[in-house]
Amino acid sequence: MKKYLIILAVVLLISGIAGFFYLKRTPEVSYKTSRIERGTIVSNVAATGNLSAVTTVQVGTQVSGTIQKLYVDYNSRVKKGQAIAEIDPSLFNASIEQSQGNFLSAEANLQKAKVVLADAERTVSRNRKLLTDGIISQSDYDAAETAWQSARTSVKAAEGSVAQTRGSLMQSRTNLRYSVIRSPVDGVIISRSIDVGQTVAASFQTPTLFTIAQDLTKMQIEVSVDEADISRIKMDQNASFTVDSYPEQAFKGKVVQIRNAPVINQNVVTYVTVVNVDNSDLRLKPGMTANVSIEVARKDDVLKLPPAALRFKPKSRGDEPKEKRQAGAPSPGAGRETGGRPGGRKDRGQQVYILRDNKPVAVPVKTGIAGSNDLELVESTLKEGDEVIIEQIGGDSKKKPAASGSPMGRPF
Repeated sequence: MKKYLIILAVVLLISGIAGFFYLKRTPEVSYKTSRIERGTIVSNVAATGNLSAVTTVQVGTQVSGTIQKLYVDYNSRVKKGQAIAEIDPSLFNASIEQSQGNFLSAEANLQKAKVVLADAERTVSRNRKLLTDGIISQSDYDAAETAWQSARTSVKAAEGSVAQTRGSLMQSRTNLRYSVIRSPVDGVIISRSIDVGQTVAASFQTPTLFTIAQDLTKMQIEVSVDEADISRIKMDQNASFTVDSYPEQAFKGKVVQIRNAPVINQNVVTYVTVVNVDNSDLRLKPGMTANVSIEVARKDDVLKLPPAALRFKPKSRGDEPKEKRQAGAPSPGAGRETGGRPGGRKDRGQQVYILRDNKPVAVPVKTGIAGSNDLELVESTLKEGDEVIIEQIGGDSKKKPAASGSPMGRPF
C-alpha cells in the first residue's frame, strides 16, 4: 500500500512541476497581416435627412365657414385653377345682397344731392342778376350762395358713400369667389386636413387645408452636416443614399445648396445641405428617411492601406528599442539632442509594422484621404503586395495584477 502511495505522490509531484513550467512558459506570439493593394479610394461624408418635394405649396382659405364640398382626396392630381373644395356660400350671398342694397341707396343719394346742387346753382345765378338790379339784398344773395356751396359738399359726400359701398360690394363678391378653394399650381395632393362639415376660421392665421407637391419626379433631401465636415462639402458633388423601403438599392443625387445658417441642437452645430434627387419612377415618397453619403474626394490607382495597420502597436515592449533601431527611428534620447522638445515621439509621424525575421519592425508612412475601409498610402518604402501587421495574437508576457481597493489605484 505504501508503495502505491509513494508512486502516486511522485506522479502528482511531477505533474505539478510540469504544469508550473507549462503555465510559466513564454506565450507564443503570432501576427495577423493584411496585404497592401492598389485601387480606388473614395472619401465620403455621411449624413441623414428626409425626402421632400422640391416645391411644396400649402393651400389655405382667406374666408371662414363650413366646408360644404370636397372635390379631391389624397394623391389626387390637380391642375392650376381647379376647384378642390367649397365653403358654404349662403352667408356670402347674403352679404352681397346687403352690400348691393347699400350701393344702390348711396347712388340714389348721390343723384338727389346732384339735383339739390343744380337747383342751388340756378338760385345763385338768378339772385346774382337780381342783386345787380337791386331787387334783393346782399344777405339774400349770400344765403343762396351758401346753399349752393353746401349742395356741392353734399355731392362730394354722396360720391364718397357710393365709392365706399361699391368697395364693400366688391369685397363681398370676392369673399364669395374665395369660398371656392382652387389649386394654385399643378401637382399632387399629399396632405388633406379637412372634411365635409368641418368649420374653418381664417381670423389671424390662415389655416392649411391641403398640401400640394408640385412635381414628385424631382425631389430633394435636406441633410444636416456636422460642422467638422461642412468644409469638405462643395456644390455639384455626387451623393448616394438608401432608404428603408429599398435597403439594397443605392439612389443617386447631387449637392445643389449649402446653407450658411447654423442649426444648433444641444450644443451640436450642423448645417443644412440640400441634395437633389431624380424620382422619375416615383418610387421615393415624401418623408422617407434617407441615409446619405456625399462623395468629397476620389483617387484612382493608389496604394490602399488598412486603417487597422495604423492602430496596431506591439503588446510586448521588450523588442521596441531593437525595432526602432532597425527602422532607422531615433533613439529615446534623440528628442533631447535636437533641442529637448517633448514632441520627439510626435516627430516620428505615422508608422505601421511589418514582419522581419518574425519580429514587428516599424516603417514610417504618410497617408492621404481616408475611405470607408482603406487609407491612401502617399509616401512609404512599402509597395503593392507587402504585408502589414494589423493584429497581434498572444505575447502579452506581463500580466496585469487584479484590481483591488479603490478604482483610482494604489495611493502614492
